[in-house]
Amino acid sequence: MDISQQISADLAMFTRYLRVEKNASPHTVKQYMADISEFVSFMEQHQISVFAAVSYLHGRSFLAHLAGRGLSRRSVARKLSSLRSLYRFLLREGQLEQNPFQLVSTPKMEKKLPSFLYPQEVQEFFDLPDTSTPLGIRDRLIFELLYASGMRVSELVTLSVDDINPSMGVALVYGKGAKERYVPVGSYACDVLRQYLEYGREKLLAGRVDHGNLLVNYRGEPLSDRSVRRIVDKYVDMCASHLRVSPHTFRHTFATHMLNGGADLRTVQELLGHVNVSTTQVYTHVTKERLRHVYDTAHPRANPNSTGSAKRT
Repeated sequence: MDISQQISADLAMFTRYLRVEKNASPHTVKQYMADISEFVSFMEQHQISVFAAVSYLHGRSFLAHLAGRGLSRRSVARKLSSLRSLYRFLLREGQLEQNPFQLVSTPKMEKKLPSFLYPQEVQEFFDLPDTSTPLGIRDRLIFELLYASGMRVSELVTLSVDDINPSMGVALVYGKGAKERYVPVGSYACDVLRQYLEYGREKLLAGRVDHGNLLVNYRGEPLSDRSVRRIVDKYVDMCASHLRVSPHTFRHTFATHMLNGGADLRTVQELLGHVNVSTTQVYTHVTKERLRHVYDTAHPRANPNSTGSAKRT
């Protein structure tokens, strides 16, 4: 890509800002750069050589270009957010005088509730790995930890052996923005963890130098988040009930089951590592069974045996 020297210098400064000041993860920086690089290609097509020359109309034209490619509203909104962040930074640094993306409207997002599993579906999925093998034990541990703690996949794969204490039932998680938090992992996950540490992990390392990462692949190397997604996909294909499951489904399920079980929103927010409680509020939906149970037990006219029913006198 033929990038002008000024654009190249601006992108280098912005990348440094993300890494140093924002403590952004390598994955986040890569995503920002991918979004912005696409816009730089658009600038080249329109013979725009510097960010300062971009106008509001250029911003609208770029969004129309993205929509014409058939991208989802969520993808378009993310790219727009990346460009707003870039221009806010350049404004702060005195590289330009206005942010042309500030007035560009974000596409209205489709309202979509997170998908989650019912308890019996969780058990069905967890019973799939063959725990008589090292890889099976590891896979079961992946599912148990994701569901027991609500941690992100990126947080799971960076866990070291020393980050998790099975006797206390807690794990030290490194979240977004290099923020640390302790999360409980529960007795079921701890039982599988002990089995994995005593038998599975050592077999997978097979005498290789121990790098310290908790989860390893069949070659004894640290497991990647992409590998976790492939592992989950493998077991989805094995499911007789055709469950729709991704690694993030366990996080959604954790939050949903916690709230349905009576946990308060602030506690769930802290456990998930959300900065804003508004992010956690999406999980305040409840299952149909719970709604029905609450209705049957609380409403006086729900059914004759409901505890809330009142007799006429």
